[in-house]
Amino acid sequence: MASKLVNVDPEELRFQFELEKPSHCDLKVSNTTDKNIAFKVKTTSPKKYFVRPNTGVIQPWESCIIRVTLQAQLEYPPDMQCRDKFLLQCTPVSTSSDTEELPQNTFAKEAGKQLEEYKLKVVYIARTDKTNSDGNVKQSPDPNSNQAIQAARAAKDAAVKEVAQLQQELDSLKRKNQKKSSGFSIKLAIAVGLIGIMVGLLLKLFLPSPPFLPPSPTTEE
Repeated sequence: MASKLVNVDPEELRFQFELEKPSHCDLKVSNTTDKNIAFKVKTTSPKKYFVRPNTGVIQPWESCIIRVTLQAQLEYPPDMQCRDKFLLQCTPVSTSSDTEELPQNTFAKEAGKQLEEYKLKVVYIARTDKTNSDGNVKQSPDPNSNQAIQAARAAKDAAVKEVAQLQQELDSLKRKNQKKSSGFSIKLAIAVGLIGIMVGLLLKLFLPSPPFLPPSPTTEE
C-alpha cells in the first residue's frame, strides 16, 4: 500500500482459522519519513482481537511490528466470511514525543493536520493443511473455500443416519424378544394343561373305584 508517511505490510489481515484455537497475524508498519510517526490501531470488533501494541511512536526510517491476535472462536462464521475491519491511523509528532505522553487529540481530525488512515480487512483461512518441514503453513488452492464446513456437515449427517439405523435395529430386537416371550408363555400353559390331564388319567387308573350299589327295591302297595 503506497503511503506518504508509512508503508503497511500486509494490506489485509489473514488468519489461519481453527476452532477453539487462537490465531495471529503480524502487521509491519515502516516509517518512510525523517519524522517521528505516531500510530493507533482500531477495530470494529475489539472483543475478538488483541492488538499489541495498539498505539506507539515509530522513529524515522524504522519499523514496528504490530501483532493482531484472533481469540479462540467456538463456531465457524457463515461461509468463512468475516466483516471485521481494522483502521490504522498515522500522524507526525514532535521528536520528543513518547507513547505515554501523546495527547488525547493526537489522532483527531483537525484542519492543517497531516493524518493518514489505512483500512485493513480481515480474511479467514480454513486451517485444513498440515505444516511443512519449515514450520510454515501450506496454503490450500482456494483459501476462502468452505470445504471444512461441508465436511463437518457431511459427518454430522452420517452420524445422524447411523444413530437412526441403530435405533431401528434395537426396536426390531425388542419386538422379537416380546414375540419369543409371548410364545413361551403359550407353550408353558399348554404343557401345564397336558400334565394336568395326564395326572387325572393316572389317578383314575390307580385309585380304586367306589363299590357299585344296586338300586333299592321299591315296595308295592
